[in-house]
Amino acid sequence: MAEETKITLTEKEIPTRWYNIQADLPQPLPPVLHPGTKQPVGPQDLAPIFPMALIGQEVSRERYIEIPEEVREVYKLWRPTPMYRARRLEKALGTPARIYYKYEGTSPAGSHKPNTAVAQAYFNKQEGVKRLTTETGAGQWGSALAFACRSFGMECKVYMVKVSYQQKPYRRVMMETWGAKVVPSPSKETQAGQRILAGDADSPGSLGIAISEAVEDAATHPDTKYALGSVLNHVLMHQTVIGEEALLQMEKAGAYPDMVIGCVGGGSSFAGISLPFIRERLQKGRKTRFIAVEPEACPSITRGKYIYDFGDTGEMTPLVKMYTLGHTFVPPRIHAGGLRYHGMSPIISALCEQGVIEARAVHQTAIFEAALLFARAEGIISAPEPAHAIKVAIDEALKCKESGEAKTILFNLCGHGHFDMSSYDDYLAGRLQDYAYPQAEIEKALKLVPQV
Repeated sequence: MAEETKITLTEKEIPTRWYNIQADLPQPLPPVLHPGTKQPVGPQDLAPIFPMALIGQEVSRERYIEIPEEVREVYKLWRPTPMYRARRLEKALGTPARIYYKYEGTSPAGSHKPNTAVAQAYFNKQEGVKRLTTETGAGQWGSALAFACRSFGMECKVYMVKVSYQQKPYRRVMMETWGAKVVPSPSKETQAGQRILAGDADSPGSLGIAISEAVEDAATHPDTKYALGSVLNHVLMHQTVIGEEALLQMEKAGAYPDMVIGCVGGGSSFAGISLPFIRERLQKGRKTRFIAVEPEACPSITRGKYIYDFGDTGEMTPLVKMYTLGHTFVPPRIHAGGLRYHGMSPIISALCEQGVIEARAVHQTAIFEAALLFARAEGIISAPEPAHAIKVAIDEALKCKESGEAKTILFNLCGHGHFDMSSYDDYLAGRLQDYAYPQAEIEKALKLVPQV
């Protein structure tokens, strides 16, 4: 088995439980606060926008939560996903490092996002919800929720960040193919969108703005709930099917990672691959390093602050303690649309603050250079988001070349780039520019964060 390039599992090895790291955190997460009273929120505060089952998962301290059989049946369309030993990349780099990647691009939507979309649609359906609203950046999450809603016979409304709506028209078509209604955000369909457009008619939009619109839509329609594709505890928990499978696959390969690498925008794909391995470190003392990679243009961990902030621009969500650039932060029009979020998951933020994981920021021209090298060696064209992980995996493999150490590197290739070819076109034509967000603008946005 150790000589295989593709490490596969059987259908019977699809995980039967999600892993909840809240049971093992060195320190419990700070409470979520009501934006008005600044007191911890209760289930009834969240009930207008989330079903009770997901609210329960959000605050649960149980180590494992059973995956409903109806959800596993949908998972079987693409899970378990393959893991590969990147031998051709290793050869191209001339490194003694062993590089493995878990490939989530085999799902119907082409990314890791259906792992939680299917679960969220199921739990909403069980409570009689007929319609879900959401936001989407690059379109990966919107595509996943459109697919999931179609799987359970529900309506889906997607507020797509305007710059991505313009950059990635086929993502919109993909969502509409599964029956979703898609509008560019900010839109005129909500009060939150109208306020933004009144101040900036040409606003490129942001995930924070789109969240405000989707939450408002859900809160004002009795048959509707809201679904979020990243950040929240239950979302990260649903993604742990990735890491649980990866643990089995590494065992079949006769290896164990010295480092686990993933991209971070809100934190779901990095959490999916890393949390089960972090459990092994916390429970068994494994020495694995964990590296979360974000864009220099939206550096929430590396340049933000660990404080309480709103999850959205319109100040409609509860306050969560996280690394944030400020909820009014509007990131530049970079191509990694799924990473254009002002904040970071509370779980990932806490693990960073507690020194369990480390963060790194990289520029977009460097990640496309890495993505091209990877595509030409391994054949898979990566989405811009996981190309951040590819970049750092290559950097670490080159360090092994210098030191002569044969370390084992695992990264999450959380989606393909088949709908991102315009960004590759810009890179190949030399039109892509790096952008480091000005510190003065970050400080300006952080001044508007609520005082807690």
